[in-house]
Amino acid sequence: MKEQLYTIPVNEAFEKECECPVCAMYRSLEQGAIEFVMGPSYMEDDVRMETDQKGFCEKHLKLMYQNQNRLGLALMLHTHMKRTIADLEKISSKDKQDKKSGLFKKKEEGSQVKAYVDAMNESCYVCERIERIFARYITTIFYLYRTDEEFRKKFKQSKGICTKHYGFLYEEAVNQLGSKEVAEFRKELNALYLENMKRVRDDLEWYTDKFDYRYKDEPWKNSKDAVQRTLLKTSGIWEDELE
Repeated sequence: MKEQLYTIPVNEAFEKECECPVCAMYRSLEQGAIEFVMGPSYMEDDVRMETDQKGFCEKHLKLMYQNQNRLGLALMLHTHMKRTIADLEKISSKDKQDKKSGLFKKKEEGSQVKAYVDAMNESCYVCERIERIFARYITTIFYLYRTDEEFRKKFKQSKGICTKHYGFLYEEAVNQLGSKEVAEFRKELNALYLENMKRVRDDLEWYTDKFDYRYKDEPWKNSKDAVQRTLLKTSGIWEDELE
């Protein structure tokens, strides 16, 4: 692994005041992927070939639209639509021929059209670009945990992680660490996750208490943004995604 390429973003994520550094890494990659696809790269033949084939998921289409490069988006969607139309005309024509030949059941279960559409709905150029790099970042977390004492301190002193990435790291440890290291990592991960979940839970509880007249004159403490932090902690949702 080329540590110099990945240790910097991973270290920076765990240095942030954030309820989930893993979410922060993913978000950074997502923003970079959107900027890439909406930049000059959309004019490159190899990129356009992939975007034509894979298309984009609903979430990333919205982010691309918000990017304001409407011309670039229009050009990519235009050639993607042309590819989709051509493919489905060919596939649906073949489905009709197969039906006439008696190769299909009455309900047309397993049609090639349905298979194509399902595959398209599960495909996204931006998602795949993010996931390729994100997988390396995850490997880097475990690499630094094993080899870098300073990172291990950052890991323990962070504000914990969201529920989704807690489960992911808990399971992935088996693939990244030795048997003894797995037990130790999981112990530290459990403590990190649960302690910080309880911290946010208590902030959220005080937030709700502040709406009780008995506490109206009490200080807010650290609860003013408790709902926003809870959304990230429990579901990986950032505040600006709700706007």
